[in-house]
Amino acid sequence: MSAAKTPAAVVEIDGEEVRVTSPDRVVFPDVGLTKLDIVNYYVAVAEGALRGAGGRPMVLKRFVKGIDEEAFFQKRVPESHPPYIDTATLHYTRGTSAEETVVRSAAGLAWVANLGCLDLNPHPVRAEDLDHPDELRVDLDPMPGVDWSQIVDVAYIAQEVLADYELVGWPKTSGSRGLHILIRIRPEWSFAEVRLAAESLAREVENRAPGLASARWWKEERGESVFVDFNQNAKDRTVASAYSIRSLPDARVSTPVEWSEVRALKPEQFTVATVLERFADIGDPHRGIDEAAGSLEGLLRLAEELGPAEKPPRGSDGSGRRSSTMPLIEVARTKTKGEATQLYEQWRAGHPDAAAALHPADVLIDGMRGSSSLWYRVRVNLQHVPEGIRPAQEPLLADYDPWAR
Repeated sequence: MSAAKTPAAVVEIDGEEVRVTSPDRVVFPDVGLTKLDIVNYYVAVAEGALRGAGGRPMVLKRFVKGIDEEAFFQKRVPESHPPYIDTATLHYTRGTSAEETVVRSAAGLAWVANLGCLDLNPHPVRAEDLDHPDELRVDLDPMPGVDWSQIVDVAYIAQEVLADYELVGWPKTSGSRGLHILIRIRPEWSFAEVRLAAESLAREVENRAPGLASARWWKEERGESVFVDFNQNAKDRTVASAYSIRSLPDARVSTPVEWSEVRALKPEQFTVATVLERFADIGDPHRGIDEAAGSLEGLLRLAEELGPAEKPPRGSDGSGRRSSTMPLIEVARTKTKGEATQLYEQWRAGHPDAAAALHPADVLIDGMRGSSSLWYRVRVNLQHVPEGIRPAQEPLLADYDPWAR
């Protein structure tokens, strides 16, 4: 006989009652964090978490089966949402629309946590003005083989570029391997203009740090560099916001930091347990971010000076698709990252001579957005493999279709 289900807990937060189902369900087994612990965490850091996500429409990224299973993305707010949850209707570039969740209170944070949301994924706009972002986001995404010191070097160069164009960057750990820099801007520019400004910033960082940083969109062309990901500013994109818990076994947190801390810190030092202590001790290092909104005029002038970014060549098959300049082969398409890693190892075992010549950045395991969840594509860049032993393109080891019903 199965054990009786634990009764729901009711948590009172600023006069609102939030019902937490299965409160003692362990979400992070390695550190023993329960669902109720996660709710209590978000209530404790609400001031900072709302500074990052409050008042913004967000996509609900729900880990309903735990951190070992892929999350699913829910754009539409649940019909049964409580009155303290606001909504805003977003219109996407594909022509679709969705009435999305808008959180404005600690009770709202607790409510989305109860739905299985570990990280918060808000759009860079306020619910009151959905067409003009008030935040430019810089995602410093390290390629395999890149260590923290290189990420830090690129971050400080990005800070210099921002200062040259009279903008203030606010750093936070991504909660994984990278670093985010948030820039508040006045809501006077369109999504296309904000993305162009972000791309110009990335190109200027690459110009000042060749070899260390890359603004190249195609992953196989970056080498062992830090990608300054400007496309996180595209209209449909969201980024894990400040104080978001990430789905790593140690319950790591995307944590706002001071620039003076960046050189010495390690992303793994910021977990639910340590961030609770840190927040109680020093509060939110980003407390002044909303008063630092700047102008994009300088970066948009830079875009004119730099001219259009170089476009990749197109294939000769008449499809108009981009043709890579690198010798790429595709290994598999899978539903989960675990499957992707396993099949890459299977490919590696079958091609030991080629595998021995690969550099870390030659192995491309990419999370791709499907209809409601991520799927994974496994490719190998054979640029460092001598031509005589380069494997040919073979049938995929798995060919998962994320769009199949």
